[in-house]
Amino acid sequence: MFLNSPLEQFQILPLINLYFGGFDFSITNSICITMIGLGSFLFLVNSLLLSPNESSLAFHSHFSVVPGRWQVIVEGLYEVIANMLKDIVGARGENFFPYVFTLFTFILISNLIGLVPYSFTSTSHLIVTFFLAAMTFIGINIIGGQTHGVHFFSLFFPPGSPLGLAPLLIPIEIVSYIFRPISLSVRLFANMMAGHTLLKVIGGFAWNMMSSSGLLFIAHFVPIFVLILLMGLELGVAIVQAYVFIILTCIYLSDAISLH
Repeated sequence: MFLNSPLEQFQILPLINLYFGGFDFSITNSICITMIGLGSFLFLVNSLLLSPNESSLAFHSHFSVVPGRWQVIVEGLYEVIANMLKDIVGARGENFFPYVFTLFTFILISNLIGLVPYSFTSTSHLIVTFFLAAMTFIGINIIGGQTHGVHFFSLFFPPGSPLGLAPLLIPIEIVSYIFRPISLSVRLFANMMAGHTLLKVIGGFAWNMMSSSGLLFIAHFVPIFVLILLMGLELGVAIVQAYVFIILTCIYLSDAISLH
């Protein structure tokens, strides 16, 4: 039996072809999933205003004293990000909470949407993760430059290091610093792509065995059981990778502010 390539699930397919002046503005499956992720984030935030005694379609301008289901979820995410910024960045981390909270929620929702059958994982594409990492990296450098001015470049020479090692340490620190957004984006992209590829391989293997007869049909329950276990593992990976992305973002932000 012919099985499709496990990498076909990562193809960007046009849903509505739009061309203007030689430029391609087509609406693709990647764009649709990204918009769903952004819409889900707005829904979660607005759910903080949802009264538990009213219809799920009615929104109010106050928080509920007794939180509803969605308010518990959003408040839990709020506390996780707020405590992370306080512990890593310090008191000044509160100023960057809106961006970090939005970034974490978007990555988390995008990762979770990718676990839905026949959906698309936008964070499995390097261009998406690199854009998020590069945008964060540029913003952190702007913050560091505005905070410390020229003194910001002291970040590339660790304090207490012998002056004679400067020609060796400074290039190493600069290269390491430049590769931060690359490592940040590749880590998320590689984990999401590898996990979904493995799921597709085992799923196709189980389907091939199920289409057979005899002992192979009976044995197909083994890869299905493994697939169920891997789905739970991928759920954990989706959450952990979003958390790791934000932790590293907070660490880089702390370095830019505190120069350590």
